Amino acid sequence: METAHEEAPGRGSTAVRKPDLGIGMVGYAFMGAAHSQGWRTAGRVFDLPLAPRLTAVCGRDGRAVRAAADRLGWASCETDWRKLIAREDIGLVDICTPGESHAEIAVAALDAGKHVLCEKPLANTVEEAEAMVAAAARNPGRIAMVGFNYRRTPAVSLARSVIAAGRLGALRHIRLAYLQDWLVDPEFPLTWRLRREAAGSGALGDLGSHLVDLAQFLAGEPLAGVTAVTETFVAERPLPADATTGTPAGPGRGRVTVDDAAVFTGRFPSGTLASFEATRFAGGRKNALRFEVNGEHGSLCFDFEHLNELHFFDGTGPATEAGFRRILVTEPDHPYLSGWWPPGHGLGYEHTFVHQARDLVHAVADAATPAPSFADGLQVQRVLAAVQESASKDSVYTLVSPSGLGEGRTS
Repeated sequence: METAHEEAPGRGSTAVRKPDLGIGMVGYAFMGAAHSQGWRTAGRVFDLPLAPRLTAVCGRDGRAVRAAADRLGWASCETDWRKLIAREDIGLVDICTPGESHAEIAVAALDAGKHVLCEKPLANTVEEAEAMVAAAARNPGRIAMVGFNYRRTPAVSLARSVIAAGRLGALRHIRLAYLQDWLVDPEFPLTWRLRREAAGSGALGDLGSHLVDLAQFLAGEPLAGVTAVTETFVAERPLPADATTGTPAGPGRGRVTVDDAAVFTGRFPSGTLASFEATRFAGGRKNALRFEVNGEHGSLCFDFEHLNELHFFDGTGPATEAGFRRILVTEPDHPYLSGWWPPGHGLGYEHTFVHQARDLVHAVADAATPAPSFADGLQVQRVLAAVQESASKDSVYTLVSPSGLGEGRTS
């Protein structure tokens, strides 16, 4: 759980003993690698109150998980997540598995006295997310955070600060899009992300959940209702090959049971309007997450493909000087930048996970409510459910159900 760790003293300094925070991670694929990068690096960049230790990683395939532990820097490995959460040297469980297992692992970990970080979306259903929030509520000493990493991009965090300071005045519009193209090929195999029982939804949950979190984060309030359409462009795909042998898992093709794209509009209680587009069929777009916010006094726009830049239009100035100006978000006073490089030296995707680890360690040390919390994740889940309901009813306007625990929180 927590043990004393002596930091190597720097020149002219004295040794500082910090408690260890033992991390146990379940899952080691794409997200597991990204989270590992965050845990490995956070304490080397920021002065943390606790020292994160990559104690154990868990996966079902013993040989594969041992190789992952060596590659990603974990001290040991397990093949049963129940054994991982029972270990006394683990204080925080990091869940990087498909959505179908989030609720079971998170609830068990919280009830076992562990802090929890869970990848987004929080769960596959509202009911599962509610159970996770309830587990966090009955274990008030445990920190439970959901991993919406994009809000920890320095430019995005700066945008929130500008809005919160009132620089844009009352918000009018927020428009967001998340565009990828990795499913354009109809022969791309039927992975778990294309099966509802494993993923819950398709582009809506995978990409749209990020958009919903960002919209609510920027606006500072939860969405009240949505109108939506979804579409599945390729109904069947080849069954995936066995990871060990390379042979197909079965003959023929399997049915895609999730959406390929989701387009929806939303309304905030304040009257701010929002529009959302999430697709994995935008040819030529690899990871284009974009937003624009329009307010009574100005606008902001951001594109993750230029993630060190924020564009700001200040409408309070003279018309002769009107226009968007580019802010290079690399100054030491910008969010998260104090620990990194000299001005002008940009950051990348992996740094959002370092910032996530930093913020979570501080929340654990301070016994503070994390942002975004499981309650925030539940609010996003309720919006996703309203989108699915609206799409199933010919785009009828659908209210987002009250979120109970954490209602109204936007962290």
